[in-house]
Amino acid sequence: MRHDPRTLGMMFFVPLFLMTLIYLSVPDQPGLFDYLAPAGLAVVVLFFVFILTGVSFLRERLQGTLERLMASPATRADLVVGYLLGFFLFAALQLVVLLLFTIWVLGMKYRGSLGEVLAFQLLVALGSLNLGILASTWARNEFQVVQFIPLFILPQFLLGGLLWPVEQMPWYLQDLSRIMPLRYAIEGLRGIMLEGNGFSGVLPQLGFLGGFALVMLFLAGLSLRRTS
Repeated sequence: MRHDPRTLGMMFFVPLFLMTLIYLSVPDQPGLFDYLAPAGLAVVVLFFVFILTGVSFLRERLQGTLERLMASPATRADLVVGYLLGFFLFAALQLVVLLLFTIWVLGMKYRGSLGEVLAFQLLVALGSLNLGILASTWARNEFQVVQFIPLFILPQFLLGGLLWPVEQMPWYLQDLSRIMPLRYAIEGLRGIMLEGNGFSGVLPQLGFLGGFALVMLFLAGLSLRRTS
C-alpha cells in the first residue's frame, strides 16, 4: 500500500468527499445532517475498510508474500492476526481523520463521548476488516473481491436502516436485518452521538458487533489455506 500513493490518498480523501456530499445535500434542514452523519460514518467505515483489506490482503497472496510466510513456523492464526493488526492501524487512522473532519469541519453536533464514538467505530472497522480478509481468501483476483460487494455490502445498505427505518420493512426483511452488522453500527452510533448514551446504553449493538468480528476472524483463519 505504501508503494501506491494514489490508492492511499483516495482511501483518505474519498470518504471525506462523500461525507461532504451528505452535508451539502441537506443545506436548509438544520439537524438533518446530525441525524444522517452517524449512518454515513458507519457506512463509509464498513465499505472502505472492507475494500482496503480485501484488495491489500489479496495482493499479498498474489505477490507470494503470504506463501513465503506460510512456509514459516507461524500458524494461520498468527498470520491472520498479524495482518489484522497492520490493517487495523491504517483503518484506525482513516477513521480518526473522518470523524474529526465530520465534527470539526462540517460541524456535526453530538452529545455522547467522543472517545466512546471512536471506540465503537473501531469495533465496526474490526468486523469489516475481518470480513475483508475472509472475502480475499475466496478471491483469485482483485475483480473478484469487488464482486463480493453486492453480496456482502449492498444488502446491508438496503436492510441496515440507512435508506429507511428498519421498522417500516416487512417482517421477514426485519428478521433478515438482524444479521446485518450495519444495522447495529447505525443504531449504536445514533445511540451514542444523538441520544448521549454510553456503552451501557448500546450493549446489544456492542455484543453483536464484537461477536461478528470474532466469527469473521475465525472463518478467515479457517479459509486461509497453506496452499494459497
